[in-house]
Amino acid sequence: MDYKEKVTQSAQYLRPYFEAPPHIALLTGTGLGETADFLEIKNSMDYGQIPHFPISTVESHTGKLLAGRLNQHSILAMQGRFHLYEGYSPYDVAFPIRVMQQLGVKVLILTNASGGLASEFQPGDIMIITDHINLTGENPLAGPNVDEWGDRFPDMSQAYDKKLSSLAENAALVEKIPIRKGIYAGLKGPSLETPAEVRYLQAIGARAVGFSTVTEVIAAVHASMRVLGLSVVTNVHTPDTPLPASVEEIIQTARLTAPKLEKVIARVIASLDAS
Repeated sequence: MDYKEKVTQSAQYLRPYFEAPPHIALLTGTGLGETADFLEIKNSMDYGQIPHFPISTVESHTGKLLAGRLNQHSILAMQGRFHLYEGYSPYDVAFPIRVMQQLGVKVLILTNASGGLASEFQPGDIMIITDHINLTGENPLAGPNVDEWGDRFPDMSQAYDKKLSSLAENAALVEKIPIRKGIYAGLKGPSLETPAEVRYLQAIGARAVGFSTVTEVIAAVHASMRVLGLSVVTNVHTPDTPLPASVEEIIQTARLTAPKLEKVIARVIASLDAS
């Protein structure tokens, strides 16, 4: 069975769980699964129940897919994602995006935990991703193109939707939540960055770094989805005086920030009513 057939079977399995086609999807990152709590949940299932779906192996990635609603919107939410460092291929990491595409998703909101690269950042800051740098060495579009899914050479000049970013900025302003903006660098992981690597990332203009997001965003742009990326800065890199970062501290910071992130996302989705 080829990749396209697997995507089709997964989408066919999920379709009956939604009261209406989900036009909005939420994909949460490390320690941020709780950011789907604002939804009215209609159905919930483990990833393992879904035909051909990958399984989350990372701590704090719950591994549940939710069919929910907010106002009149039908929403698909994923609590946990897949990473290249888990041994998954770019096609595996992008698999949920292809399933979303088959289900009718038009807007994708992604969250992640990241290391801050700007000196003014503080743990717990939320950064709107304005662009990304793919340093994974991988691309989910390599190989034969499925023409009905998207163009062979999709334009990435506006990968992150400016209108959605503006809505997020306004939502944070209303909620009195400080917001940052900047470029996200995606690495393969799982080893954290050396001081030399941090200096390199700062030099090329990145303001946050992590091990996710870029693969999914490339597939989403190929699928003509509008994308909003929100990154929670869980630790800040200081290459001249480097301090060890523990996974436990990263997860804890992300979880403490999740309620603020939830408020921003809920307002963005509500704003889509009139956008």
